[in-house]
Formats: sequence, C-alpha cells, structure tokens
Amino acid sequence: MEGIPITLSDQNSKKPGVIFVLEKASLEVAKVGKSYQILNSDDHANFLRRNNKNPADYRPDIVHQALLSILDSPLTKAGRLRAVYVKTEKGVLFEVKPHVRVPRTYKRFAGVMLQLLQKLSITAVGKREKLLRVIKNPVTQYLPVNSRKIGFSFSSEKLIKIRNYVDTVNNESDLVFVVGAMAHGKINTDYTDDYIAISGYPMSAARCIARICEALEDKWDLL
Repeated sequence: MEGIPITLSDQNSKKPGVIFVLEKASLEVAKVGKSYQILNSDDHANFLRRNNKNPADYRPDIVHQALLSILDSPLTKAGRLRAVYVKTEKGVLFEVKPHVRVPRTYKRFAGVMLQLLQKLSITAVGKREKLLRVIKNPVTQYLPVNSRKIGFSFSSEKLIKIRNYVDTVNNESDLVFVVGAMAHGKINTDYTDDYIAISGYPMSAARCIARICEALEDKWDLL
C-alpha cells in the first residue's frame, strides 16, 4: 500500500479552529501466526485469551469510527480542523493531517495503522507529504498556547449541553477536545482546562465527536 488519498477542503487557517486528541486508542501490533496484525476482539479472541488478555479491551474499530466522524464532518470540510492526535494505550502518539482520507472499511484501516506503527509515517499518494506520522510525546507541545482544552467523560459531574458550552468560549481561541477512544474506562489527563459530560448516558467516541462537531457547525454557521 503506497500512500493514501487526500481530500480537498476550504482553507480557514485565520479563523479559530479545532484540534481533537483521541486518548487510549487500542492499536496494538502482534505477530499472529506468520504475520503481524493489529489486534482486535473479533479476529484474535483466542490469541488474546491464550496470552492472558481480555479481548473486550481490543477495539481498534473505535478509533476508526472516531476518525471517520471527525474527518467526514462539515467542520473539517470547511477547513476548521487543525489536526488530530491519537495516543495509543501503549503510549505511542501520532498525528493525522486534516485532509487525510481514512479508509472506509475497517480491514483497510487496520492495514494503514499497521503500516504506520511499523514504518512511523505514511505519505500521500504520489507525494512526499506525510499524512500520518508517529511523533514524540507529550501531545501538549503541539497544542496552541492559548487554546482551551476540554476533556470528556460520562463520569464527569459537570453535565452540560455542548451547544451552550461552545457558545461561551472566546471566538478567538482554538479549541482542543480530548476524547477517549477505548471500550470502557475513562481518560486521565493532566493538561485539560475543563472536564465535562455532554449526555446523561454513556456515548461512543464517534457519537460524542459528532455532537461536538454539530455544536461548532451551528456556532460558526457552517452548513
């Protein structure tokens, strides 16, 4: 697989933008049989049990769905997405450029993630631009200095409507949204300015991201 496609979007670099950080993503490489693979609960349950691991923890489809939710949004297509950072459960950090076209099927996505984690970067088709690349921790060194960093968890005692919340944020500041990309548990970060819940019910990462994007699209009148 030589490179992946890019998508065109409007350029709005002078307007306030958005960064997503996906924490605790399940993207672990292991040699299964004769080949290296990204472990997942459907295909590798027996392998995981033999190695005293809980198959329910191995859900790379979650980060796939989350990335599709971000990159398919009008928010991204309007040029307001600055970057996406993904941190794996094992602590590997990588950057996803806003104009990446992530594979639609999980099988092809897993192939891209395997290539990324083995080669440390993936370029655009026919170009040298690195669309996905493994970078050094911590993620905070890549976040805008004056950005507002917001973490999300169902367990937060601060339950609010996301539309009302983003309305209160300074229109000049970039926003950083930190969302967990794991099957269960909660994120523990020390760099967020706020920690909120946006539903009285547990939500998937993709659904949480969709709500965030829709609220910002309303705020910035992106149709």
